[in-house]
Amino acid sequence: MPEQNDQGLPQPGCDSTPAGRHTFFSHVDCEYFPCHKTDRPEDFNCLFCFCPLYCFGDRCGGNPRYTAGGTKDCSACLLPHGRDSHPIILERLKVLTDGCF
Repeated sequence: MPEQNDQGLPQPGCDSTPAGRHTFFSHVDCEYFPCHKTDRPEDFNCLFCFCPLYCFGDRCGGNPRYTAGGTKDCSACLLPHGRDSHPIILERLKVLTDGCF
């Protein structure tokens, strides 16, 4: 059992689910599915519908483009939408939380 805080919730960084659980979700009934062009819609992961790496700017690890006005355009990026993208996203997000707990 993972370590818990005083409210009985898992401590940050503790894995409270079996490995692989909740790492892929494909919302095929969504009116926008798939929201990015792909040759493999069966492997399109909707878990990160909005990319949590957007805040990293050009250091997100994906392949963003920038408009002439400087707006980040992620329409050609599939990094958060791959079947195996979950661990990649979590690893990048650790940068944000290092030293916070």
